[in-house]
Amino acid sequence: MSIYVDYAATTPVDKEILKSMLDNADKFGNPSSIHRIGKESKAFYEKSRKNAAVLIEAKPDEIVFTGSATEANNMVIRGIVSYYERPHIITTSVEHASVKETYQAMEDYADVTYLDVNENGQISIEDLQNALTERTKLVSIIMVNNETGTIQPMEEIRKAVAESNALLHIDAVQAFRQLKISTKSLGCDFLTLSGHKLHAPKGIGLLFIKQNTHLNRIMTGGSQEKERRAGTENTLYAHAMSLAMTQAEEKREENTKVLKALKEKLISELQTQEVPFEINGSTAFQTNHIVNLYFPWTTSEYLLTAMDMAGIYASGGSACNAGTVVPSHVIQAMYSEDRARRSIRFSFSKELTEDDMTFIAEKLKSIYTKLKDQGFI
Repeated sequence: MSIYVDYAATTPVDKEILKSMLDNADKFGNPSSIHRIGKESKAFYEKSRKNAAVLIEAKPDEIVFTGSATEANNMVIRGIVSYYERPHIITTSVEHASVKETYQAMEDYADVTYLDVNENGQISIEDLQNALTERTKLVSIIMVNNETGTIQPMEEIRKAVAESNALLHIDAVQAFRQLKISTKSLGCDFLTLSGHKLHAPKGIGLLFIKQNTHLNRIMTGGSQEKERRAGTENTLYAHAMSLAMTQAEEKREENTKVLKALKEKLISELQTQEVPFEINGSTAFQTNHIVNLYFPWTTSEYLLTAMDMAGIYASGGSACNAGTVVPSHVIQAMYSEDRARRSIRFSFSKELTEDDMTFIAEKLKSIYTKLKDQGFI
């Protein structure tokens, strides 16, 4: 038996999306070409842009297709830092690596404030308000955390940033599957999404740039995307991204119910099996597609290996370096390094069943019992 519970890391390409890509493979022309084949590809590409814009309540001209959400986040951060002279920027201690590491790389050129989080993984609005100054040019916030599923208090964040002169950058990569995304309601100036988190292929992302918002370009070599991102447009992948967004929008309510049931089933089965664990954060402030669990009786590295051998594929940290699980900086920010070394992320999709959750709980019980019988606990 094989159970993949790492859907927050990546998702398989949806069969309908793959079929549509193959059906439209004749749209191979360069959209920048002036001949008929190029113009047909251009029209096909712009249709994808228009659809994506509608789904997040934006204008087509505000949408830039990128190679990934990592690239999109880099475009925002590096574009703002290079535009202003040593700007002050605010972010959090629990951002995705594409934001966290980019800000760390920019510290020679900008003053960066990293907001702490509580044990639920949320920032304090008072801390945000106190950090905002006249020099603050950008606030970067991950809407739904990729490791815990924690939802930040976006309405309060919007209000706080709106009272300043700062721009608001939202990483909504993990949010789109679970929550309605409206750039208008969020009041953001920049928003990033990723295709492969929505059952589109890897290699396509999206960046929303609010109209009349200046952003220095970080990639040169062409005038594509209204001179905001150079490079030949990836027509088929943009099409796939657009379709994936449509599917997520149309099936969100249905999928949310399924994911909620899966998450609750895993938690209840672990309790029934009497496997010692704690939930990192509070489910009251989390989406349904992620649960991060602390197992005080073992390490995440050992448990991931044991689960892998049992055919269960989960995640234990923010990265993997030379085969060693790196403790999650998110769990460290919420709790401690020791807890981070003993925590596992399970993330779900509609392909899973409640029987799968029972199987996972039973295997974890077996691993726990084995360690206990051998005197390691």
